[in-house]
Formats: sequence, C-alpha cells, structure tokens
Amino acid sequence: MADGDLVTRASADRWEDGAAIQTVELTRRFGSFVAVERVSLRVRRGEVFGLLGPNGAGKTTLIRMLCGLLSPSAGSAFVAGLDVARAGEAVRRRIGYMSQRFSLYPDLTVEENLTFYGGVYGIRGKPLRTRLEEVLAELALGPFRESLARDLPLGYKQRLALGCAMLHEPPILFLDEPTSGVDPRARRSFWDLIHRKAEAGTTLLVTTHYMEEAEYCHRIAIMDSGKVIALGSPTRLKEEHGCESIQQVFLKLLRGDGGSTWQTPRSPSGESGVLGS
Repeated sequence: MADGDLVTRASADRWEDGAAIQTVELTRRFGSFVAVERVSLRVRRGEVFGLLGPNGAGKTTLIRMLCGLLSPSAGSAFVAGLDVARAGEAVRRRIGYMSQRFSLYPDLTVEENLTFYGGVYGIRGKPLRTRLEEVLAELALGPFRESLARDLPLGYKQRLALGCAMLHEPPILFLDEPTSGVDPRARRSFWDLIHRKAEAGTTLLVTTHYMEEAEYCHRIAIMDSGKVIALGSPTRLKEEHGCESIQQVFLKLLRGDGGSTWQTPRSPSGESGVLGS
C-alpha cells in the first residue's frame, strides 16, 4: 500500500471515529516569532468548540491553518477526515469560513451576495434557488433580500456572512470573531443560530474574546501567546480552578503561569469581560 493510501485511511479513521477536527502539535512561525506553538486539539462532530483568548493569542492564525489558508511550520491538522496539508482543496469544499472582516459585496443585495457564493460553491439553477430560500428563512433575512449589504445593520451583515459560509451545507463551520462589535442582544441571537446548527449536526469552531461567550460552547480552549493553556468544558474548567466564571479562570491561569495580567476593559456597550490586546 502506498504512503498516500495510508494517509487517506488514517484520515478517514479520524472522521469515522467522531473527530471533525484534529491537530497534532500544530505550529506556525513568522521568522523568529511563534504565533501558534504545538497545539493539539480534538473537536468532536456536532460540537460547538470555542477558542478563547485576547487579540494576538494565535486564534486567527490557528483557524487559518485549519482552513488551509496558511501552511503550518510544523505539526499536522486533519479536518473532516482529511489531511489539510495534502488535501487542502478537498477540505475547503467541506467547510465554511466566516472571517473577522465579513467578506460581503457591499454594492450587491442580500440575495445577490448569496447567489454569488452559490456559484462559487458550484450550486446553480433550482438547487441554488431552493437553498437560497432555506437560508433566507433560517437566518430571518427574507425581509432584507433586496437590501444592499452595505445598508444592513451590523447584526444582519453578520447573519448574511454566516449565510454565505453555510450555503453549500458544509459539515464544519469556522467562525472567526463572528460577534465582534455587535450589541449583546444581537450576539445572543447569533449564538442561538450557532446552537441550532450544532443540533442539526454541524460542527462549529468559534473564536472569541468575549468571556461570557465561552459559556455557550460545549468545550473551549483558552489560548495565550500562541499556546493552549487550558482545555475542557466551561463547567469543568471552573470546577478545576475553583472559579465562578471563565474570566476568573483565565486570569488565574495567567497569574499561575507568571504571565502578565490581562485587563478586561469595558466594551463600547459598557460590558466587562472583553479581553484586550
């Protein structure tokens, strides 16, 4: 059996074993700077998995490696049972990616944006029309279908970006800081959408710097300076560290590691529990 066959079989075994995403000592360096250092994770199928940490912790770099947009310096990553380094194109067909800066066309309507992304994913004709109506209904975007993307409230731009990412019904969604900058009500509503997707069987990996959003995840990995410094369910992490909140867990971990103490400034809406850079 060829080496490539061995890799394919091993990757398929990971998928069949329930691992939607798996990394083994995944590392990314930029010159002498280590952005992600030896990260090992296993995300189960149908799980809402959060990456929590301040800006610069390595969350976006990690998610870009998992999407095949950035090559690792060392280690390996498997997504949907595929080795990202060997099967990047196949991986990208099986995932949806919502970046920090919503990749929308401001001069196109909601419907035109979705139609464009449908074409990118190879969905056309009746299947596209059917899927477009499903997405508009699921995300409550129907009343805005003829609105230009640039004119949407931020919370609905966020929904449209999610709609573009999930139009082709991928089994895995990567959402990078999807709720950044929106008000608390819109954030809560968006997390309701996330949980409905998970209940339908989609795996979601979500990065955030909002402390309270960690409570909405099945499990979280807390990152700092490119490393995972804690991993587990929010309840388990709070119990292990004798804390009442994930914010307390985070600060306790940093103090215990001898790192600098992060401040948690208030967001523009007046909330605390937002990790600063």
